[in-house]
Amino acid sequence: MGDKIMSMRIAQEAGVSCAPRYDGEVDTVEHAKEIANDVGYPVIMKASAGGGGKGMRIAWKESELEEGFNMAREEAAASFGDDRMLIQRYVCPNGGRHIEIQLVGDNHGNVLALPERECSIQRRNQKVIEESPSLLMTPETRKAMQEQAASLALKVGYTSAGTVEFICDDDGFYFLEMNTRLQVEHPVTELISGVDLVEQMIRVAAGHPLPAELLEKDWSSLETMDGWALESRVYAEDPRRGFLPSIGTLTAYDEPVQLPGVRVDSGIVEGSEISMFYDPMISKLCTHGPTREDAIEKMKDALNSYVIRGLNHNGEFLQDLYRHPRFVSGDLCTNFIQDEYPDGFHGIELDDAALMKMMVMGRMIHEQSEMQDYTVGNGHGPMFAMTDAVAPLVCSLNDGSRHFEMNDITKENSTENTQTFEITELFSKGPNTTTERNATTHVIEMSTMEPGNQLATASFDNKDFIIQMMGVTDMGYVLGHSGSSCEISFSTHSHYELNKWMLPKPEVDNTKYLLSPMPGALISVDVEIGQEVQPGQALAIVEAMKMQNVLRAEKKSTIKSISATPGDILQVDQIIVEFE
Repeated sequence: MGDKIMSMRIAQEAGVSCAPRYDGEVDTVEHAKEIANDVGYPVIMKASAGGGGKGMRIAWKESELEEGFNMAREEAAASFGDDRMLIQRYVCPNGGRHIEIQLVGDNHGNVLALPERECSIQRRNQKVIEESPSLLMTPETRKAMQEQAASLALKVGYTSAGTVEFICDDDGFYFLEMNTRLQVEHPVTELISGVDLVEQMIRVAAGHPLPAELLEKDWSSLETMDGWALESRVYAEDPRRGFLPSIGTLTAYDEPVQLPGVRVDSGIVEGSEISMFYDPMISKLCTHGPTREDAIEKMKDALNSYVIRGLNHNGEFLQDLYRHPRFVSGDLCTNFIQDEYPDGFHGIELDDAALMKMMVMGRMIHEQSEMQDYTVGNGHGPMFAMTDAVAPLVCSLNDGSRHFEMNDITKENSTENTQTFEITELFSKGPNTTTERNATTHVIEMSTMEPGNQLATASFDNKDFIIQMMGVTDMGYVLGHSGSSCEISFSTHSHYELNKWMLPKPEVDNTKYLLSPMPGALISVDVEIGQEVQPGQALAIVEAMKMQNVLRAEKKSTIKSISATPGDILQVDQIIVEFE
């Protein structure tokens, strides 16, 4: 069943719903074109020995098939040592949902079919978020899928844990593949069923039958399930650069396992190396609650408290997915990410309420730090804490595009254990010209942040607000919240006025170069010196973490020089091609 060509054949014999396909290996691009014309576009091309989204491409028309087939085949050979390919019609192309059934079979003729997992949030055919149960399922549909999955397992005499995957829409479901292993997303099934799948695998391998109390339950009913569970795949990648792989050393790493209803499965620690040679997954972050809404809120809190430093990761993108109205409503499909982020992901823009809280917390951290320096210096050193703790300071955000005056009015307004700040936004049209917006007042209760801590929590109106200390700058800090980061700097009014005279940093023009967007191996350079290229034309292929990425021309130009050769190991932003 690990061979997709053979498994399709067996599934059809077992009475499992299957999509139109070619029953056999696809040998060449020309052969692929014949098959696609026969089964009908769009088609999906898969590595027969594949998994994890590798060796898989979708072609909506013939012009996309040749490149997709060749790249999928090369990925398959590199990842699995087997370049055999299959082609089938890409069913449910506009609103398909990826649903899978968890199975456990024993040596006594029993198959346990547990509740489904929905894995529709995907990118490049790799799962990003999984949940159980699925909002799509009715008890009747769930039961039908469980029966077909169990029938397939019995057909092949399968023992141990495995998964049968389907693509579904409102009209029906079709067999995708059977995974003859315990899958990455198995924790969500364990959380809502209470079944320890690893324990059952070991018991079955030792010859024991599956427990009668598990086989007797009606797993098609929601009443059998315990709430809702979600899993986020935390990847080492850069969402702001097209989700390109990121490598490096984990300079700081702290999992949010102290939070209720949170589970983290990982195999790394602070100091671990994430390299270009393996899958980019850092961990599986899971939450469990009585309802889907509760599980989502726990996931947002867990992501906000998850400390990962030293490389780029998809935490901010995950936060944005969980805040997205369409995800919250449960309107999911496998095209969700490409539909909702057609121009890529450009980060989370925090609202003013969150920014104000971050500024207030930054001010308090700043005061605590200055006071610690003063104390350690036995009365010598920085005097900010002693002389300016209650004086107005100017807080500047990010690149200095916004400025705020922060005035500590604690003595006038606050109760015990709280501080009160009055914040007024300053608008500058040039040196010596400043206008002000109406002031806002913020009352905060915050404990002392110990040196080295990565997280800080404060209470605003009896609601906790968590930030991450992501870095220290010359004038302040880089703070994070909900996956987004903000550089906050502090200065006196005199420094603020002098900064208005500073010239902006010159911008570097890299448009005349093709730069490697990721660390990886250069597979091919598809142009020559002196060649004229057109927008969208393939220039080179870079492979990282077993995935091939085509680099294309952004505009019409001529190749002046080529600085790298196939087989080179490239660094981020290393020059591959120079244009005239």
